[in-house]
Amino acid sequence: MSNPFIMAFGVVFFGLWILVPILFGVLRMLGFYTIVHEGTAKVYTLFGNVLETITEPGLHILWLKLGPAALIVNWIGTVYTLDMRMDQVYRRSEPVNSEEGAPIGIGIWYEMYVSDPVAFLFKNADPRGSLAANVSNATVRSLSNMKLAAMLGSRHSMSQAVREEVSPKSHEWGYKLGSVYIRKVHLRDPRMIKQIEEKVVNRLRQVTAAIKQDGENQVNIIASTAQRQAAIAFAEAAALRPKIVGTALKQISAQPDILQALFEILETQKIVESGAEITFLPPGSDLLRQFIAAREGGAPPSAA
Repeated sequence: MSNPFIMAFGVVFFGLWILVPILFGVLRMLGFYTIVHEGTAKVYTLFGNVLETITEPGLHILWLKLGPAALIVNWIGTVYTLDMRMDQVYRRSEPVNSEEGAPIGIGIWYEMYVSDPVAFLFKNADPRGSLAANVSNATVRSLSNMKLAAMLGSRHSMSQAVREEVSPKSHEWGYKLGSVYIRKVHLRDPRMIKQIEEKVVNRLRQVTAAIKQDGENQVNIIASTAQRQAAIAFAEAAALRPKIVGTALKQISAQPDILQALFEILETQKIVESGAEITFLPPGSDLLRQFIAAREGGAPPSAA
């Protein structure tokens, strides 16, 4: 039973992998059918005339669409396969002058896709380049002489202005413009950029110096306020000291013994603090009287 199975497998393999592709290839060559992939379109021309444009993806029977011409269109005619998918382009630094005369560079990003395959093929030799030139011219026309502040801050309105300027003309060539967005706005003059940088740096220095000076002023105000309050507190304390001392002395003077002892202590403290030499005499000694008598008599006192 293995021999019939192997023979059947070989026949099926030969038929599916060799005969069927050959058969389908012959049918395509004879124009029986064609396959249009997703995002593509096919345009059939014969003797300079457009016979059919197929934009729907899938399997199409050409004999039903082209008639007898389907047998020869692949041989003596031309079949164009176009990519209908969305494409994106970014143009850098389109030259534009502001109202103040500043040279500005505009970076513009836009989407495009083929909207009319026949017009795309036969109405313009280079529709992609023409669309790019149209976008560049529209950018210059619609954005020139705008104020510099508006250019730097209103990119959405500038994008709408460029799109409204380009879309009607681009559709005539089979290309349709999608989204348009101004991505970058910059100065094109290096000297002007350097001058602006210097001005910004100087302004930052001024602002930094002003902030520093304001901080120092605030610190000085706080310090002076603290010093004033401290001076007031010390003055109040100095004014209260005589009152407190006087009240204490008044209370002490009510008791003569304590007052006498206090004055003796204060006198002793002053003598000790003065650093003077002190000579102590024993009680009951007649030495002091002798000194006084000797001084009155004119004789020099002897050394004690």
